[in-house]
Amino acid sequence: MINESTVMRKRNISFQGGNSVLCSQWIDLLDELNIGAFIVNKGWRISNINYAALALLDQKEKDVLGRDCREVFVGVPCMVKCLLCNPDDASSKKVSREPDVCVRDEADRAHLLTRMATPIYDDQQHVVGCLTILQDHSPIADLIDRIHYEERSMKLILDSLDVGIFTVNRDGYITFFNREAETLSGYQREEVLGTHYTKIFREEKKRRYGRMVKDILEKRVSMEHRIKMATRDGGDIPVRSHIMALKNEKGNIVGGLATLHDLTLCSQLEQALSDRYTFHDMIGRDPGIRNIFEKVSVVAETEATVLIEGNTGTGKDLLSRVIHSASHRSSRPFVKVNCAAIPENLLESELFGYVKGAFTGADRDKPGRFNEAHSGTIYLDEIGDLPLSLQGKLLRVLEDREFYPLGGRKTQKVDVRIIAATNRGLGSLVEENRFRRDLYYRLNVFHFSLPELKDRRGDIPLLIRHILRRLCATYGERQASLSGEAMEILLNFDYPGNVRELENILEHALVICPEDLIEPRHLPEYLQARGPEKKKPVLPDIPGPGSERYAIHDMLVKHEGHREKTARALGMSRITLWRRMKRYGLDQ
Repeated sequence: MINESTVMRKRNISFQGGNSVLCSQWIDLLDELNIGAFIVNKGWRISNINYAALALLDQKEKDVLGRDCREVFVGVPCMVKCLLCNPDDASSKKVSREPDVCVRDEADRAHLLTRMATPIYDDQQHVVGCLTILQDHSPIADLIDRIHYEERSMKLILDSLDVGIFTVNRDGYITFFNREAETLSGYQREEVLGTHYTKIFREEKKRRYGRMVKDILEKRVSMEHRIKMATRDGGDIPVRSHIMALKNEKGNIVGGLATLHDLTLCSQLEQALSDRYTFHDMIGRDPGIRNIFEKVSVVAETEATVLIEGNTGTGKDLLSRVIHSASHRSSRPFVKVNCAAIPENLLESELFGYVKGAFTGADRDKPGRFNEAHSGTIYLDEIGDLPLSLQGKLLRVLEDREFYPLGGRKTQKVDVRIIAATNRGLGSLVEENRFRRDLYYRLNVFHFSLPELKDRRGDIPLLIRHILRRLCATYGERQASLSGEAMEILLNFDYPGNVRELENILEHALVICPEDLIEPRHLPEYLQARGPEKKKPVLPDIPGPGSERYAIHDMLVKHEGHREKTARALGMSRITLWRRMKRYGLDQ
Protein backbone atom coordinates (compact mmCIF):
# COMPACT_ATOMS: atom_id res chain seq x y z
CA MET A 1 0.00 0.00 0.00
CA ILE A 2 1.11 3.62 -0.47
CA ASN A 3 1.70 5.46 2.80
CA GLU A 4 1.80 9.12 3.73
CA SER A 5 5.54 9.54 3.46
CA THR A 6 5.55 8.06 -0.03
CA VAL A 7 2.95 10.56 -1.19
CA MET A 8 4.84 13.46 0.42
CA ARG A 9 8.06 12.52 -1.37
CA LYS A 10 6.20 12.54 -4.70
CA ARG A 11 4.03 15.57 -4.14
CA ASN A 12 5.79 17.92 -6.57
CA ILE A 13 4.11 16.61 -9.69
CA SER A 14 4.18 18.81 -12.79
CA PHE A 15 0.71 19.75 -14.01
CA GLN A 16 0.33 21.64 -17.24
CA GLY A 17 -2.84 22.96 -18.78
CA GLY A 18 -5.04 21.17 -16.30
CA ASN A 19 -3.70 17.75 -17.38
CA SER A 20 -0.53 15.75 -16.64
CA VAL A 21 0.93 12.61 -18.12
CA LEU A 22 2.76 11.91 -14.88
CA CYS A 23 -0.40 12.30 -12.85
CA SER A 24 -2.19 9.90 -15.16
CA GLN A 25 0.63 7.39 -14.67
CA TRP A 26 0.19 7.72 -10.92
CA ILE A 27 -3.53 7.15 -11.27
CA ASP A 28 -2.90 3.98 -13.30
CA LEU A 29 -0.26 2.72 -10.89
CA LEU A 30 -2.53 3.19 -7.90
CA ASP A 31 -5.30 1.42 -9.80
CA GLU A 32 -3.02 -1.60 -10.27
CA LEU A 33 -2.60 -1.65 -6.48
CA ASN A 34 -6.36 -1.33 -5.96
CA ILE A 35 -5.96 2.10 -4.36
CA GLY A 36 -8.54 4.69 -5.26
CA ALA A 37 -7.32 8.02 -6.63
CA PHE A 38 -8.73 11.06 -8.45
CA ILE A 39 -7.51 14.46 -9.65
CA VAL A 40 -9.33 17.76 -9.25
CA ASN A 41 -8.20 20.89 -11.12
CA LYS A 42 -8.13 24.39 -9.71
CA GLY A 43 -11.76 24.94 -10.64
CA TRP A 44 -12.79 21.94 -8.49
CA ARG A 45 -13.55 19.94 -11.62
CA ILE A 46 -12.67 16.22 -11.60
CA SER A 47 -10.25 15.63 -14.48
CA ASN A 48 -9.22 12.03 -13.83
CA ILE A 49 -10.37 9.16 -11.63
CA ASN A 50 -9.34 5.50 -11.53
CA TYR A 51 -11.53 2.41 -11.41
CA ALA A 52 -10.67 1.59 -7.81
CA ALA A 53 -12.03 4.96 -6.68
CA LEU A 54 -15.16 4.55 -8.78
CA ALA A 55 -15.77 1.12 -7.22
CA LEU A 56 -15.21 2.38 -3.68
CA LEU A 57 -17.44 5.41 -4.14
CA ASP A 58 -20.07 3.55 -6.17
CA GLN A 59 -19.86 6.00 -9.08
CA LYS A 60 -19.69 5.78 -12.87
CA GLU A 61 -17.00 7.56 -14.83
CA LYS A 62 -19.42 9.41 -17.10
CA ASP A 63 -21.23 10.80 -14.04
CA VAL A 64 -18.02 12.08 -12.45
CA LEU A 65 -15.58 13.48 -15.02
CA GLY A 66 -15.84 17.22 -15.51
CA ARG A 67 -18.17 17.73 -12.56
CA ASP A 68 -17.57 19.77 -9.42
CA CYS A 69 -16.04 17.55 -6.72
CA ARG A 70 -18.15 19.29 -4.06
CA GLU A 71 -21.28 18.04 -5.82
CA VAL A 72 -20.11 14.54 -6.61
CA PHE A 73 -18.62 13.44 -3.31
CA VAL A 74 -21.40 14.48 -1.01
CA GLY A 75 -21.16 11.12 0.79
CA VAL A 76 -17.45 11.64 1.47
CA PRO A 77 -17.21 15.33 2.45
CA CYS A 78 -13.95 17.19 2.86
CA MET A 79 -13.48 17.56 6.60
CA VAL A 80 -10.37 19.70 6.52
CA LYS A 81 -9.41 22.94 4.87
CA CYS A 82 -9.57 22.55 1.08
CA LEU A 83 -6.17 22.72 -0.58
CA LEU A 84 -7.66 24.68 -3.49
CA CYS A 85 -9.38 27.40 -1.48
CA ASN A 86 -6.20 29.13 -0.31
CA PRO A 87 -3.41 27.71 -2.50
CA ASP A 88 -0.84 30.25 -1.23
CA ASP A 89 -1.42 29.29 2.40
CA ALA A 90 1.62 27.39 3.75
CA SER A 91 -0.65 24.82 5.36
CA SER A 92 -2.07 23.90 1.96
CA LYS A 93 1.38 22.87 0.72
CA LYS A 94 1.36 19.79 2.92
CA VAL A 95 -0.31 16.43 2.58
CA SER A 96 -3.76 16.63 4.09
CA ARG A 97 -5.06 13.57 5.96
CA GLU A 98 -8.70 13.42 6.94
CA PRO A 99 -10.38 11.30 9.59
CA ASP A 100 -11.43 7.80 8.43
CA VAL A 101 -14.81 7.70 6.80
CA CYS A 102 -17.10 4.71 6.17
CA VAL A 103 -18.70 4.28 2.75
CA ARG A 104 -20.75 1.47 1.23
CA ASP A 105 -20.38 0.03 -2.25
CA GLU A 106 -23.11 -1.17 -4.61
CA ALA A 107 -23.24 -4.53 -2.78
CA ASP A 108 -23.84 -2.66 0.49
CA ARG A 109 -20.47 -3.74 1.87
CA ALA A 110 -18.85 -1.32 4.30
CA HIS A 111 -15.39 0.09 3.52
CA LEU A 112 -13.38 2.08 6.05
CA LEU A 113 -11.47 4.63 3.97
CA THR A 114 -8.56 6.85 4.81
CA ARG A 115 -8.55 9.90 2.57
CA MET A 116 -5.34 11.83 1.84
CA ALA A 117 -4.81 14.77 -0.51
CA THR A 118 -1.71 16.44 -1.90
CA PRO A 119 -1.44 19.59 -4.06
CA ILE A 120 -0.35 19.47 -7.70
CA TYR A 121 2.03 22.13 -8.98
CA ASP A 122 2.80 23.58 -12.37
CA ASP A 123 6.31 24.53 -13.57
CA GLN A 124 6.21 27.79 -11.56
CA GLN A 125 5.28 25.86 -8.38
CA HIS A 126 1.74 27.25 -8.38
CA VAL A 127 -1.00 24.99 -7.03
CA VAL A 128 -3.18 24.03 -10.00
CA GLY A 129 -4.92 20.96 -8.73
CA CYS A 130 -5.27 18.29 -6.07
CA LEU A 131 -4.53 14.55 -6.04
CA THR A 132 -6.71 12.61 -3.60
CA ILE A 133 -5.96 9.04 -2.50
CA LEU A 134 -8.51 6.68 -0.94
CA GLN A 135 -7.03 3.81 1.07
CA ASP A 136 -9.33 0.91 1.81
CA HIS A 137 -8.48 -0.99 5.01
CA SER A 138 -9.80 -4.27 3.61
CA PRO A 139 -7.91 -7.49 4.32
CA ILE A 140 -5.29 -8.74 1.90
CA ALA A 141 -7.69 -11.40 0.66
CA ASP A 142 -9.92 -8.68 -0.70
CA LEU A 143 -7.01 -7.30 -2.70
CA ILE A 144 -6.26 -10.73 -4.08
CA ASP A 145 -9.92 -11.14 -4.99
CA ARG A 146 -9.60 -8.06 -7.21
CA ILE A 147 -6.59 -9.32 -9.14
CA HIS A 148 -7.75 -9.63 -12.73
CA TYR A 149 -5.99 -11.31 -15.60
CA GLU A 150 -5.86 -8.03 -17.47
CA GLU A 151 -3.93 -6.14 -14.78
CA ARG A 152 -0.53 -5.93 -16.37
CA SER A 153 1.76 -5.48 -13.39
CA MET A 154 0.36 -8.48 -11.53
CA LYS A 155 0.28 -10.54 -14.70
CA LEU A 156 3.94 -9.83 -15.43
CA ILE A 157 5.03 -10.72 -11.92
CA LEU A 158 2.89 -13.74 -11.12
CA ASP A 159 2.45 -15.19 -14.59
CA SER A 160 6.17 -15.07 -15.35
CA LEU A 161 6.96 -17.40 -12.45
CA ASP A 162 7.71 -21.02 -13.37
CA VAL A 163 5.82 -22.28 -10.35
CA GLY A 164 2.07 -22.69 -10.01
CA ILE A 165 0.40 -20.37 -7.49
CA PHE A 166 -3.15 -20.20 -6.25
CA THR A 167 -4.74 -18.50 -3.27
CA VAL A 168 -7.87 -19.26 -1.28
CA ASN A 169 -9.97 -17.35 1.20
CA ARG A 170 -10.76 -18.65 4.67
CA ASP A 171 -13.58 -20.79 3.31
CA GLY A 172 -11.25 -22.52 0.84
CA TYR A 173 -12.53 -20.86 -2.33
CA ILE A 174 -9.94 -20.04 -4.99
CA THR A 175 -9.30 -16.32 -5.36
CA PHE A 176 -6.28 -16.36 -7.66
CA PHE A 177 -4.79 -18.84 -10.17
CA ASN A 178 -1.65 -17.99 -12.13
CA ARG A 179 -0.59 -19.07 -15.62
CA GLU A 180 1.71 -21.89 -14.50
CA ALA A 181 -1.14 -23.30 -12.41
CA GLU A 182 -3.25 -23.20 -15.59
CA THR A 183 -0.54 -25.07 -17.49
CA LEU A 184 -0.18 -27.74 -14.81
CA SER A 185 -3.88 -28.33 -14.28
CA GLY A 186 -5.28 -27.71 -17.74
CA TYR A 187 -7.90 -25.42 -16.21
CA GLN A 188 -8.36 -21.82 -17.33
CA ARG A 189 -8.49 -19.49 -14.35
CA GLU A 190 -12.07 -18.48 -15.11
CA GLU A 191 -13.03 -22.14 -14.65
CA VAL A 192 -11.68 -22.36 -11.09
CA LEU A 193 -11.98 -18.84 -9.63
CA GLY A 194 -14.73 -18.90 -7.03
CA THR A 195 -14.75 -22.71 -6.82
CA HIS A 196 -13.47 -24.76 -3.88
CA TYR A 197 -9.80 -25.72 -4.03
CA THR A 198 -10.71 -29.43 -3.83
CA LYS A 199 -11.70 -29.20 -7.50
CA ILE A 200 -8.05 -29.59 -8.51
CA PHE A 201 -7.28 -32.58 -6.27
CA ARG A 202 -8.25 -36.23 -6.47
CA GLU A 203 -11.26 -37.38 -4.44
CA GLU A 204 -9.18 -39.69 -2.22
CA LYS A 205 -6.72 -36.85 -1.47
CA LYS A 206 -9.22 -34.10 -0.72
CA ARG A 207 -9.79 -34.98 2.93
CA ARG A 208 -6.09 -35.17 3.71
CA TYR A 209 -5.30 -31.94 1.90
CA GLY A 210 -8.32 -30.30 3.52
CA ARG A 211 -6.99 -31.11 7.01
CA MET A 212 -3.68 -29.55 6.09
CA VAL A 213 -5.32 -26.35 4.86
CA LYS A 214 -7.45 -26.20 8.00
CA ASP A 215 -4.39 -26.57 10.23
CA ILE A 216 -2.61 -23.82 8.33
CA LEU A 217 -5.55 -21.40 8.54
CA GLU A 218 -6.10 -22.09 12.23
CA LYS A 219 -2.57 -22.61 13.55
CA ARG A 220 -0.74 -20.24 11.22
CA VAL A 221 1.81 -22.81 10.18
CA SER A 222 3.22 -23.58 6.76
CA MET A 223 4.00 -27.00 5.43
CA GLU A 224 5.16 -28.83 2.35
CA HIS A 225 3.55 -31.92 0.93
CA ARG A 226 3.76 -34.15 -2.14
CA ILE A 227 0.38 -34.84 -3.65
CA LYS A 228 -1.35 -35.85 -6.86
CA MET A 229 -3.06 -32.95 -8.61
CA ALA A 230 -6.10 -33.66 -10.79
CA THR A 231 -6.00 -32.18 -14.28
CA ARG A 232 -8.97 -30.93 -16.26
CA ASP A 233 -8.89 -33.94 -18.56
CA GLY A 234 -8.87 -36.49 -15.73
CA GLY A 235 -5.13 -37.12 -15.47
CA ASP A 236 -2.78 -36.92 -12.50
CA ILE A 237 0.32 -34.79 -11.96
CA PRO A 238 2.74 -35.34 -9.07
CA VAL A 239 3.36 -31.96 -7.42
CA ARG A 240 5.14 -30.60 -4.39
CA SER A 241 2.83 -28.12 -2.70
CA HIS A 242 3.99 -25.57 -0.15
CA ILE A 243 1.06 -24.04 1.71
CA MET A 244 1.20 -20.96 3.89
CA ALA A 245 -1.22 -18.63 5.61
CA LEU A 246 -2.03 -15.16 4.27
CA LYS A 247 -2.37 -12.49 6.93
CA ASN A 248 -3.59 -8.94 6.84
CA GLU A 249 -1.74 -6.01 8.38
CA LYS A 250 -3.28 -6.78 11.77
CA GLY A 251 -1.92 -10.31 11.73
CA ASN A 252 -5.28 -11.96 11.17
CA ILE A 253 -5.37 -14.91 8.78
CA VAL A 254 -7.50 -14.07 5.77
CA GLY A 255 -6.70 -16.99 3.50
CA GLY A 256 -3.97 -19.27 2.24
CA LEU A 257 -1.46 -19.43 -0.60
CA ALA A 258 -0.17 -22.63 -2.21
CA THR A 259 2.71 -23.12 -4.59
CA LEU A 260 2.71 -26.06 -7.00
CA HIS A 261 6.00 -27.52 -8.29
CA ASP A 262 5.77 -30.10 -11.09
CA LEU A 263 7.51 -33.31 -10.00
CA THR A 264 6.98 -35.23 -13.25
CA LEU A 265 10.70 -35.47 -13.99
CA CYS A 266 11.53 -36.42 -10.38
CA SER A 267 8.82 -39.06 -10.46
CA GLN A 268 10.24 -40.51 -13.67
CA LEU A 269 13.71 -40.67 -12.13
CA GLU A 270 12.44 -42.37 -8.99
CA GLN A 271 10.47 -44.82 -11.09
CA ALA A 272 13.48 -45.64 -13.24
CA LEU A 273 15.64 -46.21 -10.15
CA SER A 274 13.13 -48.43 -8.41
CA ASP A 275 11.67 -49.95 -11.62
CA ARG A 276 8.26 -49.89 -9.96
CA TYR A 277 4.93 -48.90 -11.39
CA THR A 278 1.52 -48.09 -9.98
CA PHE A 279 -2.00 -48.13 -11.40
CA HIS A 280 -1.70 -44.39 -12.03
CA ASP A 281 0.91 -45.02 -14.73
CA MET A 282 -1.86 -46.54 -16.82
CA ILE A 283 -3.88 -43.79 -18.43
CA GLY A 284 -7.47 -44.02 -19.61
CA ARG A 285 -11.11 -43.23 -18.89
CA ASP A 286 -12.66 -45.46 -21.55
CA PRO A 287 -15.05 -47.99 -19.92
CA GLY A 288 -13.03 -50.90 -21.31
CA ILE A 289 -9.72 -49.70 -19.93
CA ARG A 290 -11.28 -48.67 -16.61
CA ASN A 291 -12.67 -52.20 -16.28
CA ILE A 292 -9.13 -53.53 -16.70
CA PHE A 293 -7.87 -51.18 -13.96
CA GLU A 294 -10.49 -52.50 -11.55
CA LYS A 295 -9.57 -56.13 -12.25
CA VAL A 296 -5.83 -55.47 -11.99
CA SER A 297 -6.16 -54.25 -8.41
CA VAL A 298 -7.74 -57.60 -7.47
CA VAL A 299 -5.62 -59.97 -9.57
CA ALA A 300 -2.29 -58.36 -8.62
CA GLU A 301 -2.64 -59.45 -5.00
CA THR A 302 -3.13 -63.13 -5.96
CA GLU A 303 -0.73 -65.74 -7.33
CA ALA A 304 -2.84 -66.35 -10.43
CA THR A 305 -1.06 -66.79 -13.76
CA VAL A 306 -2.02 -63.97 -16.13
CA LEU A 307 -2.33 -63.93 -19.92
CA ILE A 308 -2.32 -60.51 -21.62
CA GLU A 309 -3.42 -60.21 -25.24
CA GLY A 310 -3.27 -57.08 -27.35
CA ASN A 311 -1.82 -55.64 -30.53
CA THR A 312 1.63 -54.07 -30.67
CA GLY A 313 1.89 -50.87 -28.66
CA THR A 314 -1.25 -51.33 -26.54
CA GLY A 315 0.66 -51.49 -23.24
CA LYS A 316 1.18 -55.18 -22.47
CA ASP A 317 4.63 -54.58 -21.01
CA LEU A 318 3.39 -51.74 -18.80
CA LEU A 319 0.44 -53.79 -17.54
CA SER A 320 2.74 -56.66 -16.57
CA ARG A 321 4.96 -54.31 -14.56
CA VAL A 322 1.95 -52.75 -12.88
CA ILE A 323 0.71 -56.20 -11.82
CA HIS A 324 4.14 -57.07 -10.42
CA SER A 325 4.57 -53.80 -8.53
CA ALA A 326 1.11 -54.14 -6.93
CA SER A 327 1.77 -57.73 -5.78
CA HIS A 328 3.50 -58.96 -2.63
CA ARG A 329 6.43 -59.90 -4.89
CA SER A 330 7.08 -56.25 -5.76
CA SER A 331 10.40 -56.14 -3.89
CA ARG A 332 11.61 -59.28 -5.67
CA PRO A 333 12.97 -59.64 -9.24
CA PHE A 334 10.95 -58.87 -12.35
CA VAL A 335 12.50 -60.70 -15.32
CA LYS A 336 11.36 -60.07 -18.88
CA VAL A 337 11.94 -62.57 -21.71
CA ASN A 338 10.95 -61.87 -25.32
CA CYS A 339 10.36 -65.31 -26.77
CA ALA A 340 10.41 -63.97 -30.33
CA ALA A 341 13.75 -62.18 -29.96
CA ILE A 342 15.83 -65.23 -28.93
CA PRO A 343 16.86 -67.83 -31.56
CA GLU A 344 15.00 -71.10 -31.12
CA ASN A 345 18.19 -73.13 -30.57
CA LEU A 346 19.19 -70.85 -27.67
CA LEU A 347 15.78 -70.31 -26.11
CA GLU A 348 15.79 -73.42 -23.89
CA SER A 349 19.16 -72.64 -22.32
CA GLU A 350 18.15 -68.99 -21.96
CA LEU A 351 14.96 -69.87 -20.10
CA PHE A 352 16.07 -72.85 -18.04
CA GLY A 353 19.84 -72.58 -17.95
CA TYR A 354 22.33 -75.39 -18.52
CA VAL A 355 24.84 -77.50 -16.64
CA LYS A 356 28.55 -77.86 -17.30
CA GLY A 357 29.21 -80.15 -20.26
CA ALA A 358 25.68 -79.89 -21.69
CA PHE A 359 27.19 -78.92 -25.05
CA THR A 360 30.50 -77.89 -26.54
CA GLY A 361 31.71 -74.75 -24.81
CA ALA A 362 29.55 -75.22 -21.69
CA ASP A 363 32.47 -75.05 -19.26
CA ARG A 364 30.37 -74.08 -16.26
CA ASP A 365 26.84 -74.14 -14.93
CA LYS A 366 24.72 -71.21 -16.06
CA PRO A 367 21.38 -70.33 -14.42
CA GLY A 368 18.47 -69.44 -16.68
CA ARG A 369 15.87 -66.70 -16.55
CA PHE A 370 13.57 -68.76 -14.36
CA ASN A 371 16.37 -69.02 -11.79
CA GLU A 372 16.86 -65.25 -11.92
CA ALA A 373 13.13 -64.69 -11.34
CA HIS A 374 13.02 -66.99 -8.27
CA SER A 375 10.62 -65.56 -5.64
CA GLY A 376 9.60 -62.86 -8.14
CA THR A 377 7.81 -62.58 -11.49
CA ILE A 378 8.80 -63.71 -14.96
CA TYR A 379 7.19 -61.98 -17.93
CA LEU A 380 7.11 -64.09 -21.10
CA ASP A 381 6.45 -61.69 -23.95
CA GLU A 382 5.31 -62.99 -27.37
CA ILE A 383 4.47 -66.37 -25.83
CA GLY A 384 2.78 -67.36 -29.10
CA ASP A 385 6.24 -67.71 -30.68
CA LEU A 386 7.39 -70.28 -28.12
CA PRO A 387 8.36 -73.50 -30.01
CA LEU A 388 6.19 -76.56 -29.43
CA SER A 389 9.27 -78.41 -28.15
CA LEU A 390 9.50 -76.02 -25.19
CA GLN A 391 5.81 -75.66 -24.48
CA GLY A 392 5.73 -79.00 -22.61
CA LYS A 393 8.65 -77.92 -20.43
CA LEU A 394 6.90 -74.66 -19.59
CA LEU A 395 3.74 -76.61 -18.75
CA ARG A 396 5.67 -78.62 -16.14
CA VAL A 397 6.93 -75.42 -14.54
CA LEU A 398 3.34 -74.21 -14.28
CA GLU A 399 2.11 -77.51 -12.82
CA ASP A 400 4.99 -78.66 -10.59
CA ARG A 401 7.10 -75.52 -10.14
CA GLU A 402 10.21 -77.42 -11.24
CA PHE A 403 12.25 -78.02 -14.39
CA TYR A 404 15.37 -79.72 -15.73
CA PRO A 405 18.14 -77.36 -16.86
CA LEU A 406 19.57 -78.22 -20.28
CA GLY A 407 21.79 -81.27 -19.89
CA GLY A 408 20.84 -81.73 -16.24
CA ARG A 409 19.58 -84.85 -14.49
CA LYS A 410 18.24 -83.21 -11.36
CA THR A 411 15.18 -80.98 -11.22
CA GLN A 412 15.38 -77.48 -9.85
CA LYS A 413 12.55 -76.03 -7.81
CA VAL A 414 11.45 -72.50 -8.57
CA ASP A 415 8.98 -70.14 -6.89
CA VAL A 416 7.88 -67.75 -9.61
CA ARG A 417 4.75 -66.08 -10.88
CA ILE A 418 4.24 -66.23 -14.64
CA ILE A 419 2.74 -63.43 -16.71
CA ALA A 420 2.52 -64.18 -20.43
CA ALA A 421 1.66 -61.82 -23.28
CA THR A 422 1.05 -62.10 -27.00
CA ASN A 423 -0.09 -60.00 -29.93
CA ARG A 424 -1.45 -63.15 -31.59
CA GLY A 425 -4.68 -64.77 -30.48
CA LEU A 426 -3.62 -67.93 -28.63
CA GLY A 427 -7.09 -69.40 -29.08
CA SER A 428 -6.70 -69.40 -32.88
CA LEU A 429 -3.18 -70.86 -32.57
CA VAL A 430 -4.63 -73.68 -30.50
CA GLU A 431 -7.20 -74.42 -33.22
CA GLU A 432 -4.37 -74.50 -35.78
CA ASN A 433 -2.45 -76.97 -33.55
CA ARG A 434 0.41 -74.47 -33.22
CA PHE A 435 -0.01 -74.04 -29.49
CA ARG A 436 -0.72 -76.69 -26.84
CA ARG A 437 -4.28 -76.62 -25.61
CA ASP A 438 -3.33 -77.72 -22.04
CA LEU A 439 -0.67 -75.00 -21.82
CA TYR A 440 -3.16 -72.43 -23.08
CA TYR A 441 -5.60 -73.27 -20.29
CA ARG A 442 -2.79 -73.17 -17.70
CA LEU A 443 -1.71 -69.73 -18.86
CA ASN A 444 -5.22 -68.38 -19.23
CA VAL A 445 -6.14 -68.43 -15.53
CA PHE A 446 -6.82 -64.72 -15.75
CA HIS A 447 -7.09 -63.00 -19.09
CA PHE A 448 -6.65 -59.35 -20.05
CA SER A 449 -7.43 -58.12 -23.56
CA LEU A 450 -6.04 -54.63 -24.17
CA PRO A 451 -8.08 -52.54 -26.63
CA GLU A 452 -6.52 -50.71 -29.56
CA LEU A 453 -6.18 -46.97 -29.32
CA LYS A 454 -8.62 -46.41 -32.18
CA ASP A 455 -11.27 -48.21 -30.10
CA ARG A 456 -10.90 -45.77 -27.19
CA ARG A 457 -10.56 -42.44 -28.95
CA GLY A 458 -11.90 -40.58 -25.95
CA ASP A 459 -8.59 -41.32 -24.20
CA ILE A 460 -6.45 -39.78 -26.95
CA PRO A 461 -6.50 -36.18 -25.55
CA LEU A 462 -5.71 -37.55 -22.09
CA LEU A 463 -2.80 -39.61 -23.42
CA ILE A 464 -1.49 -36.71 -25.50
CA ARG A 465 -1.35 -34.45 -22.45
CA HIS A 466 0.27 -37.14 -20.29
CA ILE A 467 2.89 -38.07 -22.91
CA LEU A 468 3.67 -34.43 -23.76
CA ARG A 469 4.22 -33.58 -20.10
CA ARG A 470 6.58 -36.53 -19.65
CA LEU A 471 8.50 -35.79 -22.85
CA CYS A 472 8.73 -32.06 -22.07
CA ALA A 473 10.22 -32.86 -18.68
CA THR A 474 12.77 -35.13 -20.38
CA TYR A 475 13.62 -32.45 -22.97
CA GLY A 476 14.55 -29.77 -20.47
CA GLU A 477 11.38 -28.55 -18.76
CA ARG A 478 9.69 -27.38 -21.97
CA GLN A 479 6.03 -26.40 -22.04
CA ALA A 480 4.47 -27.59 -25.29
CA SER A 481 0.89 -27.82 -26.49
CA LEU A 482 -0.93 -28.68 -29.71
CA SER A 483 -2.64 -26.25 -32.03
CA GLY A 484 -6.26 -26.90 -32.90
CA GLU A 485 -5.35 -28.21 -36.37
CA ALA A 486 -2.65 -30.56 -35.04
CA MET A 487 -4.99 -31.86 -32.34
CA GLU A 488 -7.70 -32.53 -34.93
CA ILE A 489 -5.29 -34.57 -37.04
CA LEU A 490 -4.25 -36.68 -34.05
CA LEU A 491 -7.82 -37.17 -32.88
CA ASN A 492 -8.84 -38.61 -36.25
CA PHE A 493 -5.86 -40.89 -36.88
CA ASP A 494 -6.27 -44.68 -36.43
CA TYR A 495 -2.83 -45.43 -34.87
CA PRO A 496 -1.95 -48.88 -36.20
CA GLY A 497 0.98 -48.77 -33.74
CA ASN A 498 -1.35 -47.76 -30.88
CA VAL A 499 0.02 -45.83 -27.88
CA ARG A 500 3.63 -46.49 -28.86
CA GLU A 501 3.02 -44.83 -32.21
CA LEU A 502 1.38 -41.85 -30.52
CA GLU A 503 4.46 -41.49 -28.31
CA ASN A 504 6.73 -41.57 -31.37
CA ILE A 505 4.61 -38.95 -33.17
CA LEU A 506 4.73 -36.55 -30.21
CA GLU A 507 8.46 -37.05 -29.67
CA HIS A 508 9.05 -36.38 -33.38
CA ALA A 509 7.01 -33.17 -33.10
CA LEU A 510 8.92 -31.97 -30.03
CA VAL A 511 12.27 -32.54 -31.74
CA ILE A 512 11.17 -30.67 -34.89
CA CYS A 513 9.22 -27.86 -33.18
CA PRO A 514 11.41 -25.02 -31.81
CA GLU A 515 8.45 -23.20 -30.25
CA ASP A 516 5.94 -24.23 -27.60
CA LEU A 517 3.01 -24.65 -30.00
CA ILE A 518 3.04 -27.79 -32.13
CA GLU A 519 1.53 -27.17 -35.58
CA PRO A 520 0.61 -29.72 -38.30
CA ARG A 521 3.92 -29.01 -40.05
CA HIS A 522 5.78 -30.43 -37.04
CA LEU A 523 4.03 -33.81 -37.30
CA PRO A 524 5.47 -36.73 -39.35
CA GLU A 525 4.95 -36.34 -43.09
CA TYR A 526 2.45 -39.20 -43.37
CA LEU A 527 0.18 -37.29 -40.95
CA GLN A 528 0.68 -33.90 -42.60
CA ALA A 529 -0.73 -35.33 -45.82
CA ARG A 530 -4.01 -36.10 -44.05
CA GLY A 531 -4.67 -32.62 -42.67
CA PRO A 532 -7.86 -31.56 -40.89
CA GLU A 533 -10.96 -31.69 -42.99
CA LYS A 534 -12.46 -28.32 -43.86
CA LYS A 535 -16.04 -28.99 -44.74
CA LYS A 536 -19.41 -27.87 -43.56
CA PRO A 537 -21.19 -30.50 -41.52
CA VAL A 538 -24.44 -31.32 -43.28
CA LEU A 539 -26.56 -33.77 -41.32
CA PRO A 540 -30.21 -34.76 -41.68
CA ASP A 541 -32.81 -34.90 -38.95
CA ILE A 542 -31.33 -32.28 -36.65
CA PRO A 543 -33.65 -31.70 -33.65
CA GLY A 544 -35.26 -28.32 -33.22
CA PRO A 545 -33.89 -25.31 -31.35
CA GLY A 546 -33.27 -25.84 -27.66
CA SER A 547 -31.30 -29.10 -27.90
CA GLU A 548 -27.55 -29.24 -27.43
CA ARG A 549 -27.13 -31.19 -30.67
CA TYR A 550 -28.92 -28.47 -32.60
CA ALA A 551 -26.83 -25.74 -30.99
CA ILE A 552 -23.56 -27.49 -31.83
CA HIS A 553 -24.68 -28.25 -35.39
CA ASP A 554 -25.86 -24.67 -35.92
CA MET A 555 -22.56 -23.23 -34.67
CA LEU A 556 -20.52 -25.64 -36.82
CA VAL A 557 -22.42 -24.50 -39.90
CA LYS A 558 -21.97 -20.86 -38.91
CA HIS A 559 -18.20 -21.30 -38.59
CA GLU A 560 -17.92 -23.51 -41.69
CA GLY A 561 -16.84 -26.55 -39.71
CA HIS A 562 -13.95 -24.78 -37.91
CA ARG A 563 -13.94 -26.59 -34.57
CA GLU A 564 -11.74 -24.20 -32.64
CA LYS A 565 -13.98 -21.22 -33.48
CA THR A 566 -17.07 -23.32 -32.77
CA ALA A 567 -15.76 -24.40 -29.35
CA ARG A 568 -14.93 -20.79 -28.47
CA ALA A 569 -18.40 -19.62 -29.51
CA LEU A 570 -20.03 -22.36 -27.41
CA GLY A 571 -17.84 -21.63 -24.40
CA MET A 572 -16.28 -25.11 -24.26
CA SER A 573 -12.86 -26.61 -24.96
CA ARG A 574 -12.01 -28.24 -28.29
CA ILE A 575 -11.79 -31.63 -26.56
CA THR A 576 -15.26 -31.24 -25.03
CA LEU A 577 -16.64 -30.19 -28.41
CA TRP A 578 -15.04 -33.20 -30.06
CA ARG A 579 -16.61 -35.56 -27.50
CA ARG A 580 -20.05 -33.99 -27.91
CA MET A 581 -19.76 -34.23 -31.69
CA LYS A 582 -18.91 -37.92 -31.36
CA ARG A 583 -21.86 -38.43 -29.01
CA TYR A 584 -24.34 -36.74 -31.35
CA GLY A 585 -22.92 -38.16 -34.56
CA LEU A 586 -21.75 -34.77 -35.81
CA ASP A 587 -18.19 -35.83 -36.63
CA GLN A 588 -19.02 -37.13 -40.11
